[in-house]
Amino acid sequence: MPGDVLEAERAHLAASRAALRAMREHAQSLSADAAGDWVSQQVLQSLLDQRVAALADHPDAPLFFGRLDRAAEDDLPSTVYVGRRHVHDEDSRPLVIDWRAPISRAFYQASPADPMGVELRRRFGYQGGELTAYEDEPLDGRALGQSRLLTEEIERPRTGPMRDIVATIQPDQDEIVRADLGVTVCVQGAPGTGKTAVGLHRAAYLLFTHREKLSRSGVTIVGPNRAFLSYISSVLPALGEVKVDQTTVAGILGDHSHPEDPEVAAVKGDARMAEVVKRALWLHVTKPVEGLLFTKGINRYRVPDYEVREIVASLRGTTRYGPGRATLAQRLAHAVLVQMERRGESPDDRVQDAVARSKPVKAVLDAVWPKLTPEQVLFRLLSDAEFLAKAAKSDLSPEEQALILWRKPYKSHRSAKWTAADAALLDELADLIERTPSQGHLVVDEAQDLSAMQLRALGRRCRTGSATVLGDLAQGTTPWSARSWKTVLDHLGQPSGEVTELTLGFRVPREILDFAARLLPSVAPELAPPRSLRPGAGSLSVRREADVAAALPGAVRQALAQEGSIGVIVADADIPALTTALEAAQVPHTVLGPDSTSDDRVLLVPATLAKGLEYDHVIVTEPAAIVEAEERGLARLYVVLTRAVTSLTILHSRDLPEELR
Repeated sequence: MPGDVLEAERAHLAASRAALRAMREHAQSLSADAAGDWVSQQVLQSLLDQRVAALADHPDAPLFFGRLDRAAEDDLPSTVYVGRRHVHDEDSRPLVIDWRAPISRAFYQASPADPMGVELRRRFGYQGGELTAYEDEPLDGRALGQSRLLTEEIERPRTGPMRDIVATIQPDQDEIVRADLGVTVCVQGAPGTGKTAVGLHRAAYLLFTHREKLSRSGVTIVGPNRAFLSYISSVLPALGEVKVDQTTVAGILGDHSHPEDPEVAAVKGDARMAEVVKRALWLHVTKPVEGLLFTKGINRYRVPDYEVREIVASLRGTTRYGPGRATLAQRLAHAVLVQMERRGESPDDRVQDAVARSKPVKAVLDAVWPKLTPEQVLFRLLSDAEFLAKAAKSDLSPEEQALILWRKPYKSHRSAKWTAADAALLDELADLIERTPSQGHLVVDEAQDLSAMQLRALGRRCRTGSATVLGDLAQGTTPWSARSWKTVLDHLGQPSGEVTELTLGFRVPREILDFAARLLPSVAPELAPPRSLRPGAGSLSVRREADVAAALPGAVRQALAQEGSIGVIVADADIPALTTALEAAQVPHTVLGPDSTSDDRVLLVPATLAKGLEYDHVIVTEPAAIVEAEERGLARLYVVLTRAVTSLTILHSRDLPEELR
């Protein structure tokens, strides 16, 4: 009987794959020539190309992973196969229902206490895209045990980029994934709780549910670095979503990477700088000392200085800087037209526009309301001590002003070497000059590491939309790391956002997580210790070695004897020496860089790039060196120790940090 059931399900899988192939071939056969003009043809062709890409069949990913047998209802099918995308046959009968559809919600949420109309839930096991097993869960009130297939899928060794978790989403994760578009959700997630995957799946769910709206306004994923984006790059395409921007904060604000003292960056990243740069901009608007004289033929029209001052005063601070300058030109021109009308003339809008563009009006504008770029304003702020003091007022202390003031000023804003902290200030100024366009939805990962000014910059990108904010306060490694999610949401401009916490881990073994959690009282004492469903007995090995570099190749070879990916995570400064040790021992490996991508099985990972990544087997060298390398070194070590999903080996010759002993 089990064999017959398995064969029947394999037959349904084959039929579903054939139907998907037919759907893709049909999409490929459609032509954009039907559109009337060339532009319409290009738009239609782009949509058709996206449709074809979304219908791609990934042979290693099962088309469906679950089945629901429901009580007979007139408007709903009694048997529903739940998968990554909708598949129908030539008669439009559904063979697979998209996991995001309302009817599929029961696959994740149904329980003996609330079966949601489901009589039987069936899970499928796969190997290389082939259906190999099934497991039935009757929802008739009896208690359910731990699903073997679910456990195997969660614990399955992984190589290459991150995979989707669509087959293993848990009820609390599903609630977050299906939160409404209008709600900003902030997820505090301990290591291994799947917060990143939840954020990506929420993006996919929102695109499915609000396709038309979000196709216009856009969805963007913001990660901490390019290595992280490479790691997650396959998730959304596997779910059929191919048109989602994935970028970093630097990708949005500009890749300004000139090095800067963390103490200086902390002041520049403080929320107080928003008022400082705002004052700096508006200090460029000055009180008019002369009126406007406009000549047309033999006629002269004068707008007295007091009237110009009144116009400027009425506009100053009530609009953005750029539109304010344009409005001032129109208001001055209107004042001239009033005088023309008093003299019996009949000027129209064309005359007013001509006056607004005239040299006399432009001369007043340049003197009173000069045209500016963000770079010009910030250059003056950071190079002119007197101007900085006027803009800062009491928001920055004299010591803080001296700290951010350039010691050796650049010759001009064009030659200035901007830093990452400067990029957020430039963006703030750009929005004060011209409004920043907003998107429909923003997913921000590792948000705890962003400064207040960076959060404000991202908030402008979802000003009329919503966000999914992901992170872990315990993994904050920057001097300005957040201590409260409420503060993060306030800076993001989403104060009504809902904060939820994921503390139950599915990936990191309990033995490893408990060991890393010894650091929590020092790095985030307010957080509850994370829990793991995986006992992981024997997953942790702490070894004292006389020579760590000499011991490393042997540890890597031991890991290579097992299945799965291997990450060797070390203090950044130790990369050269350990690279030499692995090369001398002829151990193949690749050093992970901030912009590099690699599918190699052994990666040598600088500790500062480990956040957000995971490996089946992790080898950590000299924890003390990782802690000493930066101000929040214990938090960095917490990140490093929680990257392993199967085994963690720690090699050290120096004493471990006191918190771990």
